Amino acid sequence: MAYSKGQMEDEITKAMIHWEREYKGRGPTEAKTDILRNMVIVQLRGILTPAECHLAQNKDGMVLIKKLRQQLVEQGRPQLEEIVKKVTSANVISLHTDISTKTGERLFVFMLDKEI
Repeated sequence: MAYSKGQMEDEITKAMIHWEREYKGRGPTEAKTDILRNMVIVQLRGILTPAECHLAQNKDGMVLIKKLRQQLVEQGRPQLEEIVKKVTSANVISLHTDISTKTGERLFVFMLDKEI
């Protein structure tokens, strides 16, 4: 199925929310996807659990949360890449991600092998 840019962004957002809920057991409170040239940028807000918010109050806790969440993303990476490929028909060349333990926001940037 051929999607418009807006439809692709919407489909990726829905799939990412679903992945977060199925894979991690909890989804974001807000999510948005933007496609820019050969990049898919996904912004997820409200992803930290109450326990993680408490843990993030000190530096050791922040580091622990970032390491744990990064490991979970690495293990789920094939699923994430498949979400993007299914919607955009483009291969993911690289994936960049970070989480803010202050705001509870996570960004994913998928670099694709072609412009959308």
